Amino acid sequence: MTTESRRLSLPEGPSAEAFRAFFETVELPAALCDTQLHLKLCNNAFARFCFDHGLTVEQMMEGLADARVPEDGAACVVEVPLPQGGVVVMELARRGESVSVVGRRESELMRGQLVVVEQALLEQARTEGVLLDLGRSVAEAGSEEELVASVARGVKELFPGRSFCIRIIDARTGVLTSLYAEGRLKEGSREPLVLKRTAVEKMHLTAESIPAGRVVVAALVPLLFESSTGGVSAPLVASGQLYGAINLEYPSSLREEPDPLQDERVLVQLANQVAVAVKNAKLIDELTFVRKYLEELLEKANALILVANRDKKVVVFNQAISRLTGFSKEDVLGQDVFSLVPEDEHMRLASVLAAAMRGEAVPNFELRLRTRMGEARASFATSSALASQGEVEGVMAIGQDVTVVAQLEQRVIHAEKLASMGQLAASVAHEINNPMTAVVAYSESLLHRAMMMGSAGAADSEKLRKILESGQRILRFTKDLTSYARPAKDKVERVQLNALLDKAVGYCEHVVTQAKVKVERDYGELPPLHAVPANLEQVFVNLITNACHAMKPGGQVWLRTRREGREAVVGVKDTGSGIEPANLSRIFEPFFTTKPEGNGTGLGLSIVQRIVEKHGGKLSVESELGQGTTFTVRLPLAD
Repeated sequence: MTTESRRLSLPEGPSAEAFRAFFETVELPAALCDTQLHLKLCNNAFARFCFDHGLTVEQMMEGLADARVPEDGAACVVEVPLPQGGVVVMELARRGESVSVVGRRESELMRGQLVVVEQALLEQARTEGVLLDLGRSVAEAGSEEELVASVARGVKELFPGRSFCIRIIDARTGVLTSLYAEGRLKEGSREPLVLKRTAVEKMHLTAESIPAGRVVVAALVPLLFESSTGGVSAPLVASGQLYGAINLEYPSSLREEPDPLQDERVLVQLANQVAVAVKNAKLIDELTFVRKYLEELLEKANALILVANRDKKVVVFNQAISRLTGFSKEDVLGQDVFSLVPEDEHMRLASVLAAAMRGEAVPNFELRLRTRMGEARASFATSSALASQGEVEGVMAIGQDVTVVAQLEQRVIHAEKLASMGQLAASVAHEINNPMTAVVAYSESLLHRAMMMGSAGAADSEKLRKILESGQRILRFTKDLTSYARPAKDKVERVQLNALLDKAVGYCEHVVTQAKVKVERDYGELPPLHAVPANLEQVFVNLITNACHAMKPGGQVWLRTRREGREAVVGVKDTGSGIEPANLSRIFEPFFTTKPEGNGTGLGLSIVQRIVEKHGGKLSVESELGQGTTFTVRLPLAD
């Protein structure tokens, strides 16, 4: 077998002449150089490219002489300055020992520039969109806290990966009111607030508008966060007032290369928008506070305050007038003001309202008001409530309850009566003491004679003894009456309280017998106390007598004594009808009595209370209708 070998012929590369012909016909301006950028070959398009830019081929190559030659297989772009100004862009690519030089035409440059412009426009559109959304969110914020949270969301969206700090201050004092930070703050970086001097000058902030001590102006702003490599900041300024600052910093872990100039430009835009929002929020908070303060002032004022609008509807009805009338605000607000006064007062009220609507003030007028319990009288002064344009939009009336004034007048009259009573008591005591002294003296003489007669005068002796004791009681009573108006100087002695109570019961024997009641005793062991015996006897005689008068036949009076610490406690309890709750708080007032007219002066319990208090004690009362009354006397024991 014969094997025949064949030779496969491969196409040969173009000859130098063919390559040169191809190179010449290419429209792309191109040239070939060695690694020293010495020209080996260039096409006609390259020569035209150099001519179009005002250069010869040699001049173009001289402009490339200082360019850095790329590594093998790499490429780079070089700018060659032109004589008339500007530059021309050349692209260098290396393959082995050959370097290609290609000129960029204007269309290619324009495409690159358009890409850059397009990216810038997209970024600007994104920034504007974020700022627009931020404007809506801060406008809807209901508080400073919500506003800061909205700003923080906007900063994170505009500057991803950055650390930032938002600080809001009080424009007058510089006190920090809100702080939000993304990142780890350095120790002590919260305050004071440091502003860049150039930013302060650019914002036209004056020294008066910068709170001293809490805000510092410096050439550079110190970094606030740990591991920051740089940053920018912008003050929050609106209407020439400082409301805080936003600091933006670049952590070392940031992947992309930051552009501080671009970041500062956007941050200033954001800061200007935020400053206006913060100012408005502060104004709203201040107005809300002032409004609430004024409302609280009107509501809690210790004066009757009533405001009606032009339609004569009540719009303000404070607590003082609510307490006086018994009507709540819900009952009155929105109602006709005439519903608050009786019908016969409508004409007087209408004339006052008409004068106020004309802008005339009515300094003082009294008016009867309807209440849940009847009527009350109040004195008012009115003034016109003016709108911002100066028009009268309502009437304000401020007054007081004249019932209080009437009560004060009654107290003055009562005090004058007491003073007169003191003078009358002295006269009555003098007139009674003279004949009673004679009665006591003669009864004492007759008693002595009867006792000398032995059994023959025994019957008269007991009667004379009663006359003598009663006369002495009358003398003591006149003495107490005088001491109420002008305290007398009595001798204090050591007194056994249980024995003194028994003596008081003896004085009341005729009252107890006449009332047909029983006296029960429950005495505890008591040490002596310091007291004026006659005065204390008067106290318990009065309480026992009142108890007898309050009961029907068959009732009981309980006398109880006990010791509580350093006090002796005496209880006088009856099984009578009790005291009305409305009268319970008044029974110690002078001249007040629940007894029928002619059966009491109303001085008894008032004198009793005065005597007890003179001994350093206290007198109290408990009573329940139909269950009886208990008077409790507390007296200090002797040391």
